[in-house]
Amino acid sequence: MGDVLLALSIPVLVFASGIYAACDCWWRRRHPAPPSPYTHRAARLAEQDMLLLAEEIVDDAYAALGPLYDRPAAQARAAGRPAALSRRPDATPDRAPSRPAPARKP
Repeated sequence: MGDVLLALSIPVLVFASGIYAACDCWWRRRHPAPPSPYTHRAARLAEQDMLLLAEEIVDDAYAALGPLYDRPAAQARAAGRPAALSRRPDATPDRAPSRPAPARKP
C-alpha cells in the first residue's frame, strides 16, 4: 500500500505545483511591484550618457565633414559671385511656411 501512495503522490504534487504557479502568476499580474526610484534614476543616467555619446558622434562627424560643405560657398565668394543657398528662385525662408504644391490632374 505504501508504494501505491508514493506513486499517486507524484501526480498530485505536480498538479498542486501547477495550481500554485498559476495562482502566483495571477496574483503578481494583479499586484505588480511599485517602480523603484533607483530604476528611474538609472534610466535617466543612461539616457544622459546616450545623449552625450550621440553629441560626441555628431560633433566628430561635423568636424571631419564640415569643411566639405563649407568649401563651395567660400569658393563662390572668392570668385565674386554670391553663394547659392537654393537652386529654386522662389524658395521660402526657413521659418516661413512653404506654399502648397500645385494639384495634379489625373
